[in-house]
Amino acid sequence: MPPRLTPMFEQYHRIKRDHADKILLFRMGDFYEMFFDDAVAASGVLDIALTARGKGTDAEAPMCGVPQQSVDSYIARLIASGHRVAVCDQVEDAGQARGLVRREVVRVVSPGTVTDPAALDAHENIYIACLHPGTGGVGAAFIDLSTGDFQIAESRTGAPWEEISLHVATLRPREILHPERADPRDNLPREMVAGISFNALPDWTFARDASYRALTQQMKTRSLEGFGCEAMDLAVGAGGALVHYLKGSQRSALAHIHRVVPRVAADHMLLDAPTLRTLEVVRSQTTGDRRGSLLAVLDRTVTPMGSRLMRSWLLAPLLCVEPITARHDAVAELAVDNRRREDLRKSMSGIRDVERLLGRITLGTANARDLMALRASLERLPAMAETLAGLQTPLLRGHAGPLASSDTAAPPGALDVLADLHELLARSIADDPPATIHDGGMIREGYDAALDELRAISHDGRAWIARMEARERDRTGIASLKVRFNKVFGYYIEISRSNLRLVPPDYERKQTIVNAERFVTTELKEYEEKVLTAQDRIQEMEHGIFSCIRDEVAAVAPRITAVTDRIAKIDALAGLADVAVARGYARPVMSAESVTRIIAGRHPVVEALNTEERFVPNDVELSEGGARILIVTGPNMGGKSTYLRQVALITLMAQAGSFVPAAEATLGVADRIFSRIGSSDNLAGGQSTFMVEMQETANILNNATPRSLILLDEVGRGTSTFDGLSLAWAIVEHLHDAPSLRGRVLFATHYHELTELSLTRDAIRNLTVAVQESGHDVVFLRKIVEGAADRSYGIQVARLAGLPHAVIDRAQEVLANLEHEEIGRDGLPKLARHGEPGAPTRARAGQLPLFGPATDAAESEIARAIRGMDPDAMTPLEALAALDRLKRRLTEE
Repeated sequence: MPPRLTPMFEQYHRIKRDHADKILLFRMGDFYEMFFDDAVAASGVLDIALTARGKGTDAEAPMCGVPQQSVDSYIARLIASGHRVAVCDQVEDAGQARGLVRREVVRVVSPGTVTDPAALDAHENIYIACLHPGTGGVGAAFIDLSTGDFQIAESRTGAPWEEISLHVATLRPREILHPERADPRDNLPREMVAGISFNALPDWTFARDASYRALTQQMKTRSLEGFGCEAMDLAVGAGGALVHYLKGSQRSALAHIHRVVPRVAADHMLLDAPTLRTLEVVRSQTTGDRRGSLLAVLDRTVTPMGSRLMRSWLLAPLLCVEPITARHDAVAELAVDNRRREDLRKSMSGIRDVERLLGRITLGTANARDLMALRASLERLPAMAETLAGLQTPLLRGHAGPLASSDTAAPPGALDVLADLHELLARSIADDPPATIHDGGMIREGYDAALDELRAISHDGRAWIARMEARERDRTGIASLKVRFNKVFGYYIEISRSNLRLVPPDYERKQTIVNAERFVTTELKEYEEKVLTAQDRIQEMEHGIFSCIRDEVAAVAPRITAVTDRIAKIDALAGLADVAVARGYARPVMSAESVTRIIAGRHPVVEALNTEERFVPNDVELSEGGARILIVTGPNMGGKSTYLRQVALITLMAQAGSFVPAAEATLGVADRIFSRIGSSDNLAGGQSTFMVEMQETANILNNATPRSLILLDEVGRGTSTFDGLSLAWAIVEHLHDAPSLRGRVLFATHYHELTELSLTRDAIRNLTVAVQESGHDVVFLRKIVEGAADRSYGIQVARLAGLPHAVIDRAQEVLANLEHEEIGRDGLPKLARHGEPGAPTRARAGQLPLFGPATDAAESEIARAIRGMDPDAMTPLEALAALDRLKRRLTEE
């Protein structure tokens, strides 16, 4: 017969049944305890001792625990290891409970709902997403619980998952929710889902009526018209389901989530994962983090909110000239007024992460130090408002204009300095509060009279005793009367034996000692009761007062959000102005036409990192009426990839609102930037480097438009020469000829044959990287000039890399023979020759032949075939194909 469970374990198992897939933190006094399998798993992750309850009995239960005051750090470690956590608290006072203390799960923490500041990157949002596939499309919702940022998207295109995956790639949620009936992992790219936690929700939560009601209740509106998403049924389904889930898991009204912003493809550029990766927009491929990225160069913000907004601007550049110009206007005004810009940045530099403070406040997890940080932040607002009053640009002054949705959230007029909220916090919160809300000392003296009285009782016991002692001496006439306290008997009045005749009748004898008697009075008993319970009552009263103050702050969440939006926007613009001045960036001219004209452009990241060497600037011109495809040839290490990337980054910077590293720039707004640069593979998915290359290229050819900017680097190099050249040739022709494409293209290649396309295609122009040769040495000038290269200088690069001299010498021999077209019957070069061309073929001593000997008949046939080719009637590609067919025929014979 199994052992009978104690009432506490019965309670534990009842709660655990509803959270079987989570680690349950079970509050017991000052600790959160874990039991059974949870304890075994957690002890290993947290590196804490595993003990047991009921050790040595049939009811023995493995257990471990963590202190209540530091639980958030332990939760963060459990989440990082892949677990979900249910926090079960005591929801009634243990001293007042009749029997077992009542406990409930007060919040569920998962990878997408972490709000502990120590576990968050201040520069980056952390999203939980919800995907809702339905008839004709897919809806998506994204919420950053720590800040209240709420965005939704919907795609009803022919390939809706492709568009939705772009939103997922940009926002990088840590957790994705979905209906039980449809797992999105079947439709998202395999490499994208790695590291994301997926969880199913009941299908009914996605129903239109339920989700619409959940959203309107959350926004406190009758409809969603004001948010621009009334007709986005699938997105509303995802958003409503996500809000419903978060309210349940956090046991909170989520007051800081009071608006929803649609992610509309017409407003912002969507960047795919390969483009984000190869352009290193927010993350460097070398460091794996923001160091060495474009974001690291441009982010000169002074607040966490501004830093996150700067990141979001780079991930979602604008697509309309007017809002882009509005940002440029603001940057321009701040760039020319150095004093005002510095005053503005100085006033903002003391502002803490108010967005996340508000998130913790509304979720009920903020402590007094969080409110103190909010108070300190509000103190900076008057100086900031005074500086803003002298600015003229509408975006800086907060006036709504013809801007994209992301730039219309700021309220018009003067900055709300939240003076009433600051006054409340200044009156109520102590200057040095404790780290937890259960220790007392949070509330400032003078804020609450009843609390002050309890504190006086607790902290001013000696003075009270002295006052009572003096009063009782006067009343009784006993000059030696003493009021005392000890831990055994508590408070008492001590009277010597010689004065016992003067003891009043209301004195009650408590103890007899050698030379005196000890008495108590009703007043003394009441005071003793106050003193003994004062500390507990103080903590209870302080907690209640603090909760009320926290609720008052949460009640004005929309006002605080409006202010944080304004701060973030001004901070981001001031940061862009600061970097523009420091690095000599120029204001770009934005155009609705398909044009890219950059004079003396520079790569912003390479220029910033390579401070010892002056960056060599280069020009570029692409336009609909002129050249719109540039084929860039030249040596390895010459700077082709850097040139391609800098054109793309300058375009992206301009559309994000930044000035650009160039002497001049006229830029047509690009609807998409596609980048196929470098090599990568997906071995886990069974995809080779070349397969990934072709998939990324296919994505470009299938989704680019005449307004797109396309970067292609070394396409076709992952396969055989003829295959690769054929593909590269056909891709360039398609980019030129297909009416649906006709975008601006930079195509870097080592296939020099592609330069012949400029002779037959009007919109193709050849560029090359200038070099300076001296014997076997070569100097890469990194200057892009008109023309085409006829060699790649790969052997010279290999020499610089330190390959052995024997390898370099041998490579030069083989190259010389290849260049003299010494071909065997299988279409490959014969043995490398020594000496002058035409010398008899002879292998080195001890060297095995690399290519088999060719017969005279075969050589003659090849020679005749080559002489019979008419160069005017055949393109280079057709000639190479003819030789390839001849090679295969001779090999078969």
